Amino acid sequence: MTPIIKTATESDEAAATAVVVLAFSADPAARWAWPDPDEYLRHFPGFVKVFGGSAFAHQSAYYVDGYVAAALWLPPGVNPDDEALTAFVQRTGSAQVQRDGPAVFEQMARYHPQEPHWYLPFIGVDPSRQGEGYGAALIQHALIPCDRDRTPAYLESSNPRNISLYERHGFEVLGSIQVGTSPPIVPMLRSPR
Repeated sequence: MTPIIKTATESDEAAATAVVVLAFSADPAARWAWPDPDEYLRHFPGFVKVFGGSAFAHQSAYYVDGYVAAALWLPPGVNPDDEALTAFVQRTGSAQVQRDGPAVFEQMARYHPQEPHWYLPFIGVDPSRQGEGYGAALIQHALIPCDRDRTPAYLESSNPRNISLYERHGFEVLGSIQVGTSPPIVPMLRSPR
């Protein structure tokens, strides 16, 4: 059965964010930043909003019917607010992310493409539904305008388990970001086809 993918509106924001929060509950970078479960559940939804929440306003947040998966894409020319992002992490994150996080964000910025591109801050599938093709369906859906408009797509994989999924969709590893105690984060770029 082909998943039904919908464009999220503001009324879908809470449900789409909730599935991302569930999906990232075992993510190495997310749990490095908020290792305590209570802190994670209290702060990660705000991080999703600051880092990728503008996707809702730009009609580039997508979810699988039933909210089993969601992806927040930022269209060309739309970027996260770096100052707000840094301030949020410094205010809410663990001591280790407060110490090493600014250097991680600095390295992330070095890999970020300068030309117009689509950026994927978050894609997540409910852990109880992973492995059923929902992540792949969300990626395929979002790559249609990339290929149509001849625009690259960029992401940073914070979980090594997901790299092969992205590679199957044409993303190529650009390097690795790792500072102090941080887990590796892998920047990846996909040229349009």
